[in-house]
Amino acid sequence: MKTSIIGLLFILSAQWSFAQNPAEQEIIQLSKDKWQWMSDKNVDALSGLFHEKAMFVHMGGAWGTERELNIIKGGGIWYKKADIHEVSVNIIDNTAILLNRIDLLAEVGGNEVTNPFEVTEVYVKQDGKWKLGSLSFTKLMTRGE
Repeated sequence: MKTSIIGLLFILSAQWSFAQNPAEQEIIQLSKDKWQWMSDKNVDALSGLFHEKAMFVHMGGAWGTERELNIIKGGGIWYKKADIHEVSVNIIDNTAILLNRIDLLAEVGGNEVTNPFEVTEVYVKQDGKWKLGSLSFTKLMTRGE
């Protein structure tokens, strides 16, 4: 019980500290928006977020922005829902590295699948605007909740 209370206080203080840093909060919100846009297949919004030289690493391969947008638009991968369990952000100069631990419900090639992932998102700030430079999925062996 004592451990649970200490753990809860730690989580609450960590969430509070994130709210104190506007840049980190902006990146977290961009990531949430990205998951929603991917779910909605909103390639217009995504093309504004994805850097033209961005790289996307999936279980089935790696490719650039144009192919990722075409896959989303065509339904090759439909990111239906990302249940986000943990988020952390580190900002180094004009680069932000966001880690998400998620369970992703997706439709891939007409088959609905759910997988636990650690997702790495790298954002670069150019001309005062954050752009996604890399999105990598690492499948976890267990859900680890």
